[in-house]
Amino acid sequence: MFQDMSKALDQSMGPFKELVNIQTKMLEELTRQQMACTKACIDATVAQTRQMQGCNSPEELIKLQQDYAKQLESSLKEANDNNMKALNSACESVEQLASDAFDAFAPKT
Repeated sequence: MFQDMSKALDQSMGPFKELVNIQTKMLEELTRQQMACTKACIDATVAQTRQMQGCNSPEELIKLQQDYAKQLESSLKEANDNNMKALNSACESVEQLASDAFDAFAPKT
């Protein structure tokens, strides 16, 4: 009897455990992406600071600033795109999990 109750509890907690796994994977991916974006921004800032020292005219400085802004914009856009992919993937996984859980209680005929 205890084994049956334990098995029933494990089965009923299965979707919750899977939900936690989905969220964990999503957060790990988002964290990895944010760290990569932060590193890219820091690297761009360091490179821009070094290049500023070699500027000989205001025009060179303006061009350098424009290039820097474009590089940051590109890094942020890429991070945003990757974040949305991770979120959409997690959303699809959660929707599938919910659908499967409901189907277990009320199978489609």
